[in-house]
Amino acid sequence: MRHLAEGVDRFQREVFPAKAGLFAHLSTTHQPHTLFIGCSDARVVPELITQTDPGELFVIRTAGNLVPAYTPGGDGIAASIEYAVTVLGVADIVVCGHSACGAMTALAEGHDLTGAPAVAGWLRNADASRARTTAAAGEDRVSALVRENVAAQLVNLATHPSVARALAEGSVRLHGWRFDIADGTVERLDAAAHPALAA
Repeated sequence: MRHLAEGVDRFQREVFPAKAGLFAHLSTTHQPHTLFIGCSDARVVPELITQTDPGELFVIRTAGNLVPAYTPGGDGIAASIEYAVTVLGVADIVVCGHSACGAMTALAEGHDLTGAPAVAGWLRNADASRARTTAAAGEDRVSALVRENVAAQLVNLATHPSVARALAEGSVRLHGWRFDIADGTVERLDAAAHPALAA
């Protein structure tokens, strides 16, 4: 906790003064251009990867960057998606998977999750991804699953009425990415290989 407190102190002394004008503007304006849906993994930091300032990204982070298909009644994820698209009017939505993803590794390698029933239940949202995954030559099963999962979550995303409406109107674009932790590269997934990305 001390490290975090020192970070807050450094932010207030060094970072905030340099960006005081930006924060003054943001105190009355909230107009992010992109909804970024990424993994909860602490090694994947959307603002760092994209080099964006506060206020540019509306971020949702879930284990395995999973987006459950829409169901009536909603939840926090559905509400956040709807708010970003309908109220904030984001123009782009990125679903970003990453290398060495713990969620995808657990699925690809069949880890025993009986001691983590909530995790096991959550990862059921990747059942379609796992069923469709076939590792290409020279590619390990985890990497293949990460890519397939991004495509599958974009399909799920399009089931949300706000997203479906925005896609039909041409006011939003969907993008699939894979971030490699070891070398810092971002792979933009090919719509030809993943038809879900063609939207």
